[in-house]
Amino acid sequence: MNKDEINLITGKILDAAIEVHKILGPGLLESVYEECLIDELKNRNLNVQRQYPIPIVYKGKHLEKNFIIDILVEEEIIIELKTVDKIQPIHEAQLLTYLKLAEKKLGIIINFNDVLLKNGFKRLLNGKLPEL
Repeated sequence: MNKDEINLITGKILDAAIEVHKILGPGLLESVYEECLIDELKNRNLNVQRQYPIPIVYKGKHLEKNFIIDILVEEEIIIELKTVDKIQPIHEAQLLTYLKLAEKKLGIIINFNDVLLKNGFKRLLNGKLPEL
């Protein structure tokens, strides 16, 4: 997937998130936003997987538990949903870890608890993979 395709998909994700936020506003549970965002993303003809598992590999062994990505879009973009006062460095670290483990280039944190969604939308790149 090239940079233009990634930017097009990212635009659709932002548009879908804005639509959900416009209708629901802040203050609900993350699971509600997830359900509605998935519907909006599918309405934009995007391939969406929810609660996508990433195996935990420790010292070369696959363990029984998995990390769980909130949403994976087009097999390429990880979306991590939040309903917090403010995106914190730990949220970014979590997403960067998911990007590394899943070998994906781009992740997006969406904090639906922000009054202005644009303040709660953050793109992160996996620095261990080639730039988009």
